[in-house]
Amino acid sequence: MDELSRRLALLLHDPGNLIAAAVAAAALVLVGSRTFWPLLRSVVTIAHEGGHAVVALLSGRRLDGIRLHSDTSGLTVSTGRATGPGMVATLFAGYPAVSLLGLAGAWLVATDRTRTMLWITVGLLVAMLPALRNAYGVLSVLATAALVFAVSWWAASAVRALSGELLSWFLLFGGIRPLLELGGKRRGGRAANSDADQLARLTGLPAVVWLASWFAIGIGSVGLGGHWLLLPPQE
Repeated sequence: MDELSRRLALLLHDPGNLIAAAVAAAALVLVGSRTFWPLLRSVVTIAHEGGHAVVALLSGRRLDGIRLHSDTSGLTVSTGRATGPGMVATLFAGYPAVSLLGLAGAWLVATDRTRTMLWITVGLLVAMLPALRNAYGVLSVLATAALVFAVSWWAASAVRALSGELLSWFLLFGGIRPLLELGGKRRGGRAANSDADQLARLTGLPAVVWLASWFAIGIGSVGLGGHWLLLPPQE
């Protein structure tokens, strides 16, 4: 309890940690806002579809292409067995990919590797380009990569650090909101072909089990990533 009190005191009195808390609050506003979320949700979709694509390739499937749409929806198509572990892993990967990318970003930022985090982000976006099959997808990924590269290359170190924190928090919180949206759609009977429902048909496990597992990963990522960003290890 003494260690917890010390860390809470550090959060309240250290200006750097107060700034980190303010960045977290800003990211939460962006994710929760009816104005900003529709504009920024494409970033989450890119991470989501990228997760499907990477796991499809790792599981031995052939990646046929990725489409990103202006309504922030996306579709990743791969060829292989219609059942089995590879298909299950591919379908499962989309939602947790967002949270886990946010978690990885939080660790890099907390360990003073923000520029590395931004360069890795640019690299992943560029690697995604050959798989894209529509003009909007190409433009959205190029625009995102250009913005992240500009920050990594030309921004002052303080701006770069804040940008890395904001992106990490945005992905951490952004991994949760689509799950809430999916839960609402399923209750309204409007998500019969969601990843969770496809997994339910493949495995026999109820869709709610898959949804709960994604929530667990998302909440755990927010907790651990937030710990790293708000209360980093002290020398």
